[in-house]
Amino acid sequence: MQPAPQDFGSLFDADTRAAISSGLCIQCRGAKLLCGKARCPILVRWDSMMKTAPMIDRLDLDGSSPPGVFVGRFGYPKVFVGPLVPPVHGDTRILDAPEEWVGHSMEDIVRFRSTLVRGMHRVHVRDVDRAGRIVDLTRELALGTSPADVEVGFERKPRGRVVLDDNVQPFGPSAPLRRLDLGTLHTDQNLDRATSDTDLRAKEAVLDMYGRGLPVSKIQRAFSVGAFGIEKNRRFVPTRWSITAVDDTIGKDLRETVKTFPLINEIRIFETIGFDDRFLVVMVPRPWRYELIEAWYPNTLWNPLGREVVMFGDHEGFEGRTTYASIGGCYYAARLAVGEALERERRQAATVILRETHPGYIMPVGVWNVREHVRAALRQSPRLFSTMKETLDHLRTRLDIPMERYVRMSEVLQHVIYQRTFDDYSPMDSRGPLS
Repeated sequence: MQPAPQDFGSLFDADTRAAISSGLCIQCRGAKLLCGKARCPILVRWDSMMKTAPMIDRLDLDGSSPPGVFVGRFGYPKVFVGPLVPPVHGDTRILDAPEEWVGHSMEDIVRFRSTLVRGMHRVHVRDVDRAGRIVDLTRELALGTSPADVEVGFERKPRGRVVLDDNVQPFGPSAPLRRLDLGTLHTDQNLDRATSDTDLRAKEAVLDMYGRGLPVSKIQRAFSVGAFGIEKNRRFVPTRWSITAVDDTIGKDLRETVKTFPLINEIRIFETIGFDDRFLVVMVPRPWRYELIEAWYPNTLWNPLGREVVMFGDHEGFEGRTTYASIGGCYYAARLAVGEALERERRQAATVILRETHPGYIMPVGVWNVREHVRAALRQSPRLFSTMKETLDHLRTRLDIPMERYVRMSEVLQHVIYQRTFDDYSPMDSRGPLS
């Protein structure tokens, strides 16, 4: 079943609707790419919706949840809580496992996520243990280790667009729930233990789960359904907030550990590219500093109508920062990846990440994109340099935007270039090793 013509426009953002209404898309029809994007956003989303729509045109749905759940934020403190259910059975873990998505195309990610139908049940965020059977089963599902068979009954047929968000992974249509039933569910023992300990603070639970090797996405999912914390303080946390909260909590802990380690011995550059998004990670032998700078080309997601590259960023010094990063959750996702890499090596460094986003990045897929691609970069062998001049010369060959613009904007690069330390000087070279 195809979406009704009047619903078609709701599938797309305002800029795409404007292009459609102007007649530009009629001239193009996805072939000429007149909008300047590398792939047609209409065809990407429409293709995903057309694969899903015929399978969800019903009031009752059954399938294998990855497992996945979603907690909304609109109407807070009364929010919608419920499962994510695909209309298929089998091994669906890939649908909610962002740690495994690097290397897949953007179309793959949207296809994975658009098959997940969101069931919605309104609840107050503090009613973690007294909101009824649907909520109890949703919380159980969030603690699962493998796909679980789920049957749901909706009050109306699921409808809506593929939901795209810069923090949260995409998901498909939604509908209010009237019933929810679970088949056999295998619960993670560590998560179950942390959930049962009503005297364990949420921060300690998050760090304990991370230390036991649980994927960050699973910890975020459990955090969102109020599985952690002192009993009286437990609450549902909107998914987009839980993602950043967990990234921030783990990242801060890693930072404090890394600050006790000796410095790296040389300047390092790591690199990866995904979704036409280029990440250059520069580590310098200085005490902990961290910075993320993003450059968005015209015709990219957040610079759709501009004529110039737009750059912005955030940073922190040795003691961290006291305000929320203006560039949002990607700052904390990338910082977690940096902390992990340094903690593995038991070393310390000042780090700046240069993210250059080109027109192929046509839609938001969530901050996992930043976390996992920075992780991927830091698993590669780095290029090594002994001076900042060599470092900047190499970066010029890997980035399209002149390095002078990055340096003018970067607190970390300016600190390294202009703030000399005692260790910078040696009898052999008065310019120092970072000249």
